[in-house]
Amino acid sequence: MNKFKLTAVMMLIASAAIAQPNSGAPIIEFHNLLMMMLGVLLFVLLLLVFTLQKVVYMLKIESSGGKYPVAEEQTFWEKILSLKPLSAEKDVELDHDFDGIKELNNPIPVWFNFLFYGTIVIGIIYFLAYHVFDAAPLQAKEYETELKVAEVSKQEYIKKAGNLIDENSVTLLTDHAKIAEGAKVYTAKCAVCHGEKGEGKVGPNLTDEYWIHGGDVKSIFKTIKYGVPSKGMVAWQNSMNGAQMQELASYILTLQGTNPPGAKEPQGEKVAAATTAAVTDSTSVQ
Repeated sequence: MNKFKLTAVMMLIASAAIAQPNSGAPIIEFHNLLMMMLGVLLFVLLLLVFTLQKVVYMLKIESSGGKYPVAEEQTFWEKILSLKPLSAEKDVELDHDFDGIKELNNPIPVWFNFLFYGTIVIGIIYFLAYHVFDAAPLQAKEYETELKVAEVSKQEYIKKAGNLIDENSVTLLTDHAKIAEGAKVYTAKCAVCHGEKGEGKVGPNLTDEYWIHGGDVKSIFKTIKYGVPSKGMVAWQNSMNGAQMQELASYILTLQGTNPPGAKEPQGEKVAAATTAAVTDSTSVQ
C-alpha cells in the first residue's frame, strides 16, 4: 500500500507543477487559469491510472489465494475510487442471470462524477470568460494582437538590420526620404572637409567625375566605412551603422554634375558617371 500512496503523492506533485502559473509575469494571465484546469484534468487522468494499479493489485491478491484485508470502514482511497474486493462481489450481485453471467450493482465511481462535472464547470468558465465578460481574447483577437506585436518586432529588427549592410551588399538608394537622411548626415559629418555642396575643401571635390578610391556606391561606402587614415579621412564604422552609410553614399552620388561655385580641382582617376539616385538636385534635400 505504501507504493500506491507514494504514487498518489507523485501525481499530486506533477499536477501542481503543471498548474503553477508563470511567476515571472507581472500579471497572471487567463491562460494560467486554463493551465491550472489542465493540471486538474491531468490529475484525474493519473487517478485513473492509479485505479488500474489498485485493481491489478487486488486481482493479484485474489489469484494468489490470499485474503483481502477487510477493514471495518473503507479507507479514503477506497471511498474515492469506489473499490471493493472480489470477495465482496456477492454483496452487490443483482438477481439478473444471463447464461450464468450475473450483473453487479456497482455505483458510478466518485472520480468519474468528478471528471464529468468538472468538464461542465470548465465549459461554463470558458463560456463566461471568452464570450460574456471578454476576460480573454478569442482566436481572431489573439491573431490581431500577434500581428501588432510582430509589426513592432519587425520595426525593431529593421532598425537593427542597418548593421547587416556592408560594402558587398550595399545598393544605390532612390528613396527621397532616405537620401534626405543621407544629406543630414553629410551636413553634420562631411561638409567640414568636403564643403556644404560637395565642392571640396580639405577633402576632394565630390561633384566631378574624378575619384581617388572609386566612384561607385560600393567604393564610396567602403571609403566612408574604413576611412583613409593616411590622408586624414575618418573611419565612420564605429559611429554610423550600415543603413546610415548607405544613405550617405547614395546622397553623395546625387552631387555628381552639380558644378557648385568654387569647386576644387579634380583629383584621382576619371570614373564613368554612376547611375544617380532619383534626387538629382542636391539643394532639395539639404
